[in-house]
Amino acid sequence: MMLEDMEIDDRFKGIPAGTAPFALRDMGRQGWNLLAGDLPLPAAVLRRSALDANSGWMRAFLAQTGLSLAPHGKTSMCPQLFHRQLADGAWGVTAANIGHATTYRRFGINRILMANQLLSRPDVAWVAAEISRDPDFDFYCLVDSLDGVDLLVRHLRAAAPTRPLNVLLEVGQSGGRTGARSLEDALAVAAAVASVPDLLSLAGIECYEGILPGSDDAAIEARIAELFALMGQVARAVEMKGWFRPGPVLLSAGGSIYYDMAADAMRAIGLSSPVQIVLRSGCYLTHDHGWAQRAWQRLLERSPHLAGLAPAPRPAIELWAYVQSRPDPGRAIVTLGKRDAGTDIDLPMPVAWHRIGGAGPLLLTDHRLIGMNDQHGYLSLPDDSPLRVGDMVCFGISHPCTTFDKWRLLSLVEDDYRVSGGVLTFF
Repeated sequence: MMLEDMEIDDRFKGIPAGTAPFALRDMGRQGWNLLAGDLPLPAAVLRRSALDANSGWMRAFLAQTGLSLAPHGKTSMCPQLFHRQLADGAWGVTAANIGHATTYRRFGINRILMANQLLSRPDVAWVAAEISRDPDFDFYCLVDSLDGVDLLVRHLRAAAPTRPLNVLLEVGQSGGRTGARSLEDALAVAAAVASVPDLLSLAGIECYEGILPGSDDAAIEARIAELFALMGQVARAVEMKGWFRPGPVLLSAGGSIYYDMAADAMRAIGLSSPVQIVLRSGCYLTHDHGWAQRAWQRLLERSPHLAGLAPAPRPAIELWAYVQSRPDPGRAIVTLGKRDAGTDIDLPMPVAWHRIGGAGPLLLTDHRLIGMNDQHGYLSLPDDSPLRVGDMVCFGISHPCTTFDKWRLLSLVEDDYRVSGGVLTFF
C-alpha cells in the first residue's frame, strides 16, 4: 500500500470524532479549518509556508558551502518529510538504529547513514541480507572500538554478505558521547577495519559535536574545535596509511546546533583524496520557538555572514489547545499535556490565541505555561488576560524530536489554518 493510500479515521489524535475513514491523500479535501474549530484539540499542525522557507534556507546554505545533507530522520520519523528533503537534494537520511532503518527502507529510502554502532546479531543479519539483496542500497554505520569491530566481524562472517559493509570511524572527546578518544586509539580501530576488506570497507571519519558538557558557549565551542582537530588528524593519518576505500572520503558531523562550525572545520581538513562532507542536521525543517531558535541566534553570533543567506528559519510546528477552565485568579487550565508535547528542554510556550468567530490568531504576551500533567497544562495569566473558557491557544515547542513522537498524524495547514494535508509518523 502506498503511504498516501493509508486509511485515516478518528483513531488518530487530532481527527474529529465520528469521521468516516478516508485516504491520507484526501485529508485536504475534508474542508477543515483549525481556526473554525473543526479539529479536536489538542492538535499538532505543520505550517506549510514555514516548511517551504526552512527548506529554502538549508538549500541556500548547502549551495554556498558545497556540502551534502543526510538529515536525521529521528526528528520526525515521517517518510513524507524524508522524501521532501530528498527532493530538496539531500544525499541520504540518517538513522539512529535499525528500527529506523527498516522503516526508511519500507518507504523507499536507498541511502542510510546509521550514526551509531551496529552490535546485535539480528541487526547485522538484516543489514547483510539487505546489502546482498539490493546492489543500490547504500548503508553506513559507525565503529569506535576494537571490541565493536570484532563483534561486527563475527556477526558478518555468520551472515556472509555479498559485499563489504561500509563503516565510518567515529572520533569523540572525553565527557562527550561515543567515539575513539585519541589518534592512537582511532588508528588501531582503522587498522582492524582495514584487516578484513572482504567484510568491512572504511568509508570515512565521523564525529558528533552536539553533546559536550558545560553551559558556557565559548568553552563548549572551544572543545568542539578540539574535536574537529582530532578528526582532521585521524583522517590525514588514515589516508596516509591507505586504509580508506576507493572513491571520495566521507567526513560527517553536524547536528542541529553547531552545523556552521562543523561545515567550516571539515572543509579545512585538507585531504589529498576527494572528499564528501555530509551534515546530519534534522531539526532545521521545522525549527521551533525555543531550543532551535536560541541555537539559531548563537549561530548568527558565530557566523554573521549567514544572516543574509536567505529568510531566517521560522517555527513550522505548533500545538493548539483549548482553555478549559479558569478556576483561580491568574490561572487557566488548557487541554495540552505531556502526552502531546516534549518537555525535555522547555515547557511549551504560549504564543498566540484565537476566539472562534473572531479575528485572529492574536499574539499572546506575558502568559506562561508553568506545569503539565498527562493531559492538562497550567497557564499563568496576567491580570488583563483576554482568555476565556473555550478560547484556543497556540503553543510553540522547544525541541521538535520529543514532540513529533507524541503524534501519529500532524495536519498540514496553510497560513489561514486551512487543513491542506497531513503527515504520518512511524515511531
